[in-house]
Amino acid sequence: MENEALKQVFINLHAQVTKDVNPDSVIDALLSKNIVSTDDYHELRQFKGSRNRCRELFSLLYRSSHPRAFIELRLALVDEYSWIVDEIDEQLTSLTAQQQGHFADGQFVFAVS
Repeated sequence: MENEALKQVFINLHAQVTKDVNPDSVIDALLSKNIVSTDDYHELRQFKGSRNRCRELFSLLYRSSHPRAFIELRLALVDEYSWIVDEIDEQLTSLTAQQQGHFADGQFVFAVS
């Protein structure tokens, strides 16, 4: 559920993220976590302009079945884009308000009742 909730938050913030984020370091981080393949990496590097690369990265991730795609995407943004991560966390908290949970080590942890 955590990855799916994050996916919805990233869909909500798509315009802001594609406008504000230079995806190069994010793509590097996702490659190192095996979220994107070396073929995907090569294809993404071919797109001119950071907005186009960001859009293509999202296109790839929206279709991904990787269970940690959006978790790792959020983590890749923490250092350089803390204000975006703050917005992500705020929206995620709003989406999950009906469930008890907290953030630990950069990940949302649901409490089991």
